[in-house]
Amino acid sequence: MTDRAVETGALGTPESIARALRARSDVRPAAAIVLGSGLGVVETRVTDPMVVPFREIPGMPGTSVVGHAGRFVLGRLGGLPVLLQSGRFHAYEGHPPAVLALGVRVAAELGASVLVATNAAGGIRDDLEPGALVLIEDHVNLTGLNPLVGPVQEGETRFPDMTEAYDAELRAIVAASGARLGETLRSGVYGAVLGPSYETPAEVRMLRTLGVDVVGMSTVPEVIAARARDMRCVAVSMVTNRAAGLSVAPLSHEEVLEVGTRAGARLARVLEASLERLAGAQSMEAK
Repeated sequence: MTDRAVETGALGTPESIARALRARSDVRPAAAIVLGSGLGVVETRVTDPMVVPFREIPGMPGTSVVGHAGRFVLGRLGGLPVLLQSGRFHAYEGHPPAVLALGVRVAAELGASVLVATNAAGGIRDDLEPGALVLIEDHVNLTGLNPLVGPVQEGETRFPDMTEAYDAELRAIVAASGARLGETLRSGVYGAVLGPSYETPAEVRMLRTLGVDVVGMSTVPEVIAARARDMRCVAVSMVTNRAAGLSVAPLSHEEVLEVGTRAGARLARVLEASLERLAGAQSMEAK
């Protein structure tokens, strides 16, 4: 399935895609995980995985960016049933906002109440060097896009409150899980830009003035859609490069993937430990 499906109006609905996944697996995910560039290593930690390539699902667009595999993985991570989206959609690929949020809406249809988003980002704040893991505490949406524009989708809030888009309790769980593994997760504000060109040094100076700590080209549309479905959200940026003007080296997607390969395994362990703790908490609540 290619972008032609979107152009011809053949895009599947969250409901139809969820039905296709139910037919392939009996896993009912409690959490959805969206993987950023080069973070496919997280897949290897999923137990009893059922892998469903996007191309095998009617109405599901394909991915076109290197480092985004283009498949769903249903299974367990840290003992928690999950739907893992290995390969996300970006506006710079030509996708409309509805496609950017499609995986999140599918997860909500399957019953997921938590969204875990990951991304590769450029570090703006001085202490955020390549390899740093950053818990997103808030965001600034500079893409001009919002997946809620248009008719209200069933089950969604027209005007979701974004005061605490990134759940404080979930952030505390991820930070504590990281600390037990010897990983320090800093907190920061994520700035979402359209891309695909990297930011100019002047734009990076503007972002710093706006209070942005890391910058990337994803995540925010997914979080907005998740909050409209009343999903709790937590997101981690993996700093893969210093933003433009802050390093003498030119920016490249190859660098993003290289750092992602090295630091992705660390983030995978943190996520697994975090979901294990969340699974334990849900088990206690059910008793």
